[in-house]
Amino acid sequence: MSKIMQAAPNTQRAVPKIKQAAVIGAGVMGAAIAGHLANVGIRTTLLDIVPRELSDKEKAKGLTLEDRAVRNRLAQAGKDRLQKEKPSPLYHKRVADLITVGNLEDDLDRLKEADWIIEAVVENLQIKQSLFSQIEKVWTPGTVVSSNTSGISIEKMVSGCSEDFRSHFLGTHFFNPPRYMKLLEIIPTSDTKPEIVDEMKAFAESVLGKGVVLAKDTPNFIANRIGVYGLLITLQKMMEEGLGPDEVDAVTGRAMGRPKSATFRTLDLVGLDTFVHVADNVRENVDDPEEQKAFEVPEVLRKMVANGWLGTKSDQGFFKKVKGEKGKEIHALDLQTMEYRPRKKLKAPSLEMAKRAKSLPEQLKALVYAKDPAGELAWYITKKVLLYSAARIPEIADDIVSVDRAMKWGFNWELGPFEIWDAIGVEKSVARMREEGETIPLLVEELLASGAKSFYEKSPMEVKAFQIGGRFSEVEEHEKVISLAQLKEQGKVIHSNRGASLIDIGDDVACLEFHSPKNAIAGDIIQMINTAVKEVSANYRGLVIGNQGGNFCVGANLMLILMEAQDQNWPELDLMVRQFQKTMGSLRYMDKPVVAAPFAMTLGGGVEISLPCDRIQAAAETYMGLVEPGVGLIPGGGGNKEMLIRWTEGIDPKDTMALRSVVNKIFEIIGTAKVATSAMEAKEYKFIREYDGITINQDHLIYDAKQVVLALEKAGYRPPLPKKIPVVGETGYNTLRLGAYGLLQSGYISDHDYKIATKLAYVLAGGTLPEGTLVDEQYLLDIEREAFLSLAGEPKSQQRMQYMLAKNKPLRN
Repeated sequence: MSKIMQAAPNTQRAVPKIKQAAVIGAGVMGAAIAGHLANVGIRTTLLDIVPRELSDKEKAKGLTLEDRAVRNRLAQAGKDRLQKEKPSPLYHKRVADLITVGNLEDDLDRLKEADWIIEAVVENLQIKQSLFSQIEKVWTPGTVVSSNTSGISIEKMVSGCSEDFRSHFLGTHFFNPPRYMKLLEIIPTSDTKPEIVDEMKAFAESVLGKGVVLAKDTPNFIANRIGVYGLLITLQKMMEEGLGPDEVDAVTGRAMGRPKSATFRTLDLVGLDTFVHVADNVRENVDDPEEQKAFEVPEVLRKMVANGWLGTKSDQGFFKKVKGEKGKEIHALDLQTMEYRPRKKLKAPSLEMAKRAKSLPEQLKALVYAKDPAGELAWYITKKVLLYSAARIPEIADDIVSVDRAMKWGFNWELGPFEIWDAIGVEKSVARMREEGETIPLLVEELLASGAKSFYEKSPMEVKAFQIGGRFSEVEEHEKVISLAQLKEQGKVIHSNRGASLIDIGDDVACLEFHSPKNAIAGDIIQMINTAVKEVSANYRGLVIGNQGGNFCVGANLMLILMEAQDQNWPELDLMVRQFQKTMGSLRYMDKPVVAAPFAMTLGGGVEISLPCDRIQAAAETYMGLVEPGVGLIPGGGGNKEMLIRWTEGIDPKDTMALRSVVNKIFEIIGTAKVATSAMEAKEYKFIREYDGITINQDHLIYDAKQVVLALEKAGYRPPLPKKIPVVGETGYNTLRLGAYGLLQSGYISDHDYKIATKLAYVLAGGTLPEGTLVDEQYLLDIEREAFLSLAGEPKSQQRMQYMLAKNKPLRN
């Protein structure tokens, strides 16, 4: 049994207890891996080499090469960088305290304490081999050791090590940045114990929140092998057609179900030097002349690297920010002149048709089968990537599912290659490929010969994927994955309307799923919440509020609010807000436990739906904020009241200093529209309470929320009793208003900001009551609603709402 499994609990799927880790190499990836280990509570030692010369700053301080600060400089720089980078690699700056720095000469013995040792040094086989021989000298038998290499042979790295060491060694290729990128490729060698692979897969999924694919020890593994190939053939095609990177990106982004950064913006973000290195690694390590040719880097790209045009990190690559008449503009590189020019988009009917498609398969078919420049480009790129992916099985992976997941999790594609093939039609696309003289891979020939028409067979109960040998096998999912879409196909919908559905997720627990456009709250969602309260109260053990869309909820339907305000339909708008407030109250005092499962953008009304719930089980990547001031309003669905309940809990109403302090804090959080950058930071703002849960792997979120419901019910759940809430009253109101006036006078806020701030101050202070007065919830809801309606009638608030709807960013008027 391996060291990390000795303390593992007896569960259905044993997850190893890794309490301490060590990362060797404090560069961009090494430090970021250490940062993510710290994110999930693992104490981590970060080591790097000892500098051979002093920096100017060290000389000025009179330090020598023997001083610890100098010897640990590189590791310390890696740790410091984590606290400065944006977006942050850390859930919260305080997690950096879990990282201890050192160096490979003084601190190698610290590796004895680690449950997992990760190598992340320079991509050089000889250096890695030398390092692993050093590691083995202090290695505690049973400890897992891995390399984060992006393409060097895992087997060769430890070829000189003992059999026992090799049996505990494997590749763990994180994608950058490790906090945000889901993919982790695990690459075992022929010597790696199978149980080590299983343990590390379970750990990465459950503790690190990763999507794991098992890859083979081949150049660049799965995602980079296919992804780099696709980027290179796109670059080659662009040059053949005389197109610009901006024109190509108009086709290869959202239109093809890929990220907005498309091809060349992605290359700029990755770094052209890094890309060239990865491409060269494949070309130098494959035997097929045709494949070697495919991975040849065009001379223009090498010239860009030689010029130092490396992309975002050097402020220019395929794109460059320049000063224009309207401020900063983004210009694109003209590969013919090697000069930058204003951006332009490739215009084609197929792109417009793709935009109007109702589903991604329809969108892809509209694009790749179109006979216009955009369609021809999309077809060529798609064709080449599909053929290449199929031809690489079983070389790089044993199954199509691993390839599809690698591309979705590592490159953020909406569909993997074989899912794309199914979407555009295997028979139709292969027929065209044959006409164009392409060689069809054996895997595809076997599929068609079997009589099957797609790589995946889907039914309400299961999904099967085609395998080499002409058979289909079930696609395995983690036991904590609950698919709401699949449950709906199985007929588990209890109630449904246009905006939301109530779904039976098993064990007598229901899930309220939003599915309105952008999950914005309107009357249909409010109606379904009320339906859910009645249904669950009568027939279920509890309720989860969650969904599996792009974001949990971006707030109320702003267009609806604006239209009613512009029409001065105040009775209707008042009724809407009253209904929202009343519905949130029904969630708070329901006789069955309610657990919210927020994730990603959880803004405005999305926060107000979460706050009254008995518990919140949030995804680690949850960005919560009461952002209404950005659109000229204040929270109107009970958000102010709920924040007062949370922040004043346990405070003696007579302790006016403590009361003022927390109300000032709430005023700052809401007034400045603070958005937490993680669930951990959301706890700091008390959007999430200390006893609420955080799920690292978002795929497990609904499952985890359901377990919280069941635990509350089993413990004999009783709904909370209404509480009186202490307010700071007129004295506190004047203090808050005075602070806002100071900001106005200093030019930090506008007149309209000040108006919003005074309305917010009035609500949070509880009006002009005596300080320390205890009020009921309805009193606070009434003054909150009045303030909301008053601001909705302000022309400048309506301008802010219009601007947000048009530009998707706040207007400061």
